[in-house]
Amino acid sequence: MTGGDRVVVTLEISAKETVAEGVTAVTFVHPTGARLPDWTPGSHIELVLPEGTVRHYSLCGNRWDPYTYRIAVLREQQGRGGSAYVHDVLCAGDRVGVGGPRNHFPLVPSDTYLFIAGGIGITPLLPMIYQAELLGADWQLLYGGRNRDSMAFAGELSAAHDERVHIAPQDEYGLLDLAFWLGTPRTDTKVYCCGPAPLLAAVEATCADWPPYALHTERFTAAEQAAPVRDTPFEVDLRRTGRTVTVTPDVSVLEAVRRAGAEVLSSCEQGTCGTCLTPVLEGRPDHRDSVLADHQRAANDCMFLCVSRSCGDRLVLDL
Repeated sequence: MTGGDRVVVTLEISAKETVAEGVTAVTFVHPTGARLPDWTPGSHIELVLPEGTVRHYSLCGNRWDPYTYRIAVLREQQGRGGSAYVHDVLCAGDRVGVGGPRNHFPLVPSDTYLFIAGGIGITPLLPMIYQAELLGADWQLLYGGRNRDSMAFAGELSAAHDERVHIAPQDEYGLLDLAFWLGTPRTDTKVYCCGPAPLLAAVEATCADWPPYALHTERFTAAEQAAPVRDTPFEVDLRRTGRTVTVTPDVSVLEAVRRAGAEVLSSCEQGTCGTCLTPVLEGRPDHRDSVLADHQRAANDCMFLCVSRSCGDRLVLDL
């Protein structure tokens, strides 16, 4: 299955272990022992489960190990079943489809970093911390969670980095003291934050006076969006498929192009994971995702089909 240039390969689970209360780490290898595609800090993979469910998870292992991918999965009590399947059904030796890796949360160069994690949001930050340490950058981690038992990798982070790591479970310290950490804007620091929506909203509000592009976030749930630019049908031309489809207000572009025979890999269908990113050849998308930065939206050369729509009468997609 492909979406744009996306390809799903079959990998084998080599190890599965509990790393915190409600968090399971899973390690993948190629069944033949072959080298896996390289990745960069902030990358994620799409896990295509045997019953067809697709979920995306941040890579949190050693990016310099070319033979393994590692993810950590939180059991979502109110989820759609993907995390429960990983926890309860998958075992070492099982084979699953994997798409990616790709990166919508890249680590940009900086002399100084402040990493802020909430719960399972620690996962994409782990390789970033390793990279910052490798490059000799100055960095600190502020890590919050429900309680210590639920905070994956907290112990090993503290043991390895001591004074750079600040563990603040909510049941011991309350909410993270963002005013202390972010109250004074700094021109030499990049802030990377991943976690639940309330944390991201609080960090964004506290960083309002920071320099542009100082704050980088990754979301688990979609940000609130205004009403679509238009509430009338529009046409979508599929350049490679050679078909034109009409997208009505009650149908997503993703659903419409699939009906036309285009195979597009998707996961969250909320505009947060980046799985269904598709090149735009002509037209202006109405971007409604929670992934692209402002300058990426202004380029109008790609869109997320699950939530984004069209500003005009016609879009041409590379599908």
